[in-house]
Amino acid sequence: MFARTATARQGLRTAFRGAPSAAFSAPRLAIPRQSLQIRFLSAETRTAIDKAVASAPVVLFMKGTPETPACGFSRAVIQILGLQGVDPTRFAAFNVLEDAELRSGIKEYSDWPTIPQLYVEKEFVGGCDILVSMHQNGDLAKLFEEKKLVVEEGKEEKTE
Repeated sequence: MFARTATARQGLRTAFRGAPSAAFSAPRLAIPRQSLQIRFLSAETRTAIDKAVASAPVVLFMKGTPETPACGFSRAVIQILGLQGVDPTRFAAFNVLEDAELRSGIKEYSDWPTIPQLYVEKEFVGGCDILVSMHQNGDLAKLFEEKKLVVEEGKEEKTE
């Protein structure tokens, strides 16, 4: 499919090579691009996402589950949360691959184009690239410590 599209485009370029470019240029609008965006997030989906974001102090919208992430970026975020010592009892994850409305709706809800997305106490923090940067510079550790979202020393779960 993609090869045929590329070939068709090349054919059009060849056919119009000798024509003046002004004859084929579209008129430019002075309207900012953002004002042309159409919002599709339904009230029902917004309410469901509001409830999900409020379901735990640390909420991650990801591809897959924490046990079996379905993409490298989601896996990286789960690893970062583990390295940061986020308390598992204060964490919730939502698999966007299970619900198409959630997958598209969360992007509009946060105005962030990619998944995974992390929320801390109902506030959007960022995606994988932001979290990696915050992890590396220490800002993420400070955030989790200030919000008391890490497992305290001596209160870690003991496995026998």
